[in-house]
Amino acid sequence: WYGDTSYNYGYSGANRIALPWGGVLPELKNRVEAAITDICPTRFNSCLLNRYNNGNEGMAWHSDEGQGLVKDSAIASLSLGATRKFAFKHKESKEKREMWLEHGQLIVMHGETQKHWLHTILKSTRIQEPRINLTFRVMAG
Repeated sequence: WYGDTSYNYGYSGANRIALPWGGVLPELKNRVEAAITDICPTRFNSCLLNRYNNGNEGMAWHSDEGQGLVKDSAIASLSLGATRKFAFKHKESKEKREMWLEHGQLIVMHGETQKHWLHTILKSTRIQEPRINLTFRVMAG
């Protein structure tokens, strides 16, 4: 968990305090911001890194709203490593949409996405390689 200031972020029962930006993160942040300028110009002030060692690790259905995030702000998700299945589920209709996230792929959730949709990284025992996910966010305050 990295950010412009020591933002507090809680998820999965853990509470995190943002570390200062370092390494390649500022350059990646700049590239992500440039890549989405035409879709939803955003200046991200934080980044959450998740490492999945293999397909046995995933993320349960959830939405990224509240938790100190600016309401309806964009979240840009950069995948590195193993290809993994990512899915959306509409909160009311239960409609599902799935996609494979490949190495280097960037997806953007913006507007009311978090209000209406849950998302997940599905588990698969067939995947033995690690995946790193960087989610660039806009925290309030």
